[in-house]
Amino acid sequence: MNRPGPTALIAEDEPLLAQALQAELARAWPELRVLAVVGDGVSAVAQALALRPEVLFFDIRMPGRSGLEAAAEIAEEWAEGEPFPALVFVTAYDQHALQAFEAQAVDYVLKPVQAERLRKTVERVRAMLAARRGSGVTDATLQQLRSLLTPGTAPDTSIQPPLKTVQASVGQATHVIPVKDVVYFEASDKYVRVLTARREYLIRTPLKELMPRLDPGDFWQVHRGTVVRADAIDSVTRDEAGKLAISLHGRPEKLAVSRLYAHLFKAM
Repeated sequence: MNRPGPTALIAEDEPLLAQALQAELARAWPELRVLAVVGDGVSAVAQALALRPEVLFFDIRMPGRSGLEAAAEIAEEWAEGEPFPALVFVTAYDQHALQAFEAQAVDYVLKPVQAERLRKTVERVRAMLAARRGSGVTDATLQQLRSLLTPGTAPDTSIQPPLKTVQASVGQATHVIPVKDVVYFEASDKYVRVLTARREYLIRTPLKELMPRLDPGDFWQVHRGTVVRADAIDSVTRDEAGKLAISLHGRPEKLAVSRLYAHLFKAM
């Protein structure tokens, strides 16, 4: 009985490009089974977790979540010990920007897809699958995703002056909150929650736009939607499943630490 071929998920928001990639894959890798083609980051996460493909072909820029953000979320939710998919990013970035991907040993395919380049990608992914068989989400995978998502190393990060204050509208008033007073920032629907020791504010600036302007020595990302002031961390606890949570000075709640950022507390 023949063993079923490897499986893949394609996430690309431009239908013609998705069709072209699928057609080129059929020629370069006939035994590959494409389980689904989706057009946004949220669907990419849902389908990857439901279908458990062996390869992810993710467009970098997608509605809802970027390909990088979707891959990080999948890594967070992936079952312990289950082989994690090989990642291939589909991108229109130029060669200079692609250095970030090459440095992290993450493969990529340029738009429009070229047959010869895709064949090289297929060879590399086959080798990656053989090497990863039987392993879960490795430290190397987490390091790759952390490095690509970290402000200053991601391809589209721009340099801006450090943020000293944030402004939040409350009724007819505008409150100016010193960043030094913020205990943590948390993404919430269309807003970001700004929490000090005494109050909570809502701002519309996305967290991914705030982060490049926060001093990484002062603020640590502990979850894809949570950034905390490092010197506000009071304690770190680990539950029976090995998941970490932190308590903060001046706040009653505990905040979950995702495995993508658990390395920050390895010595604790």
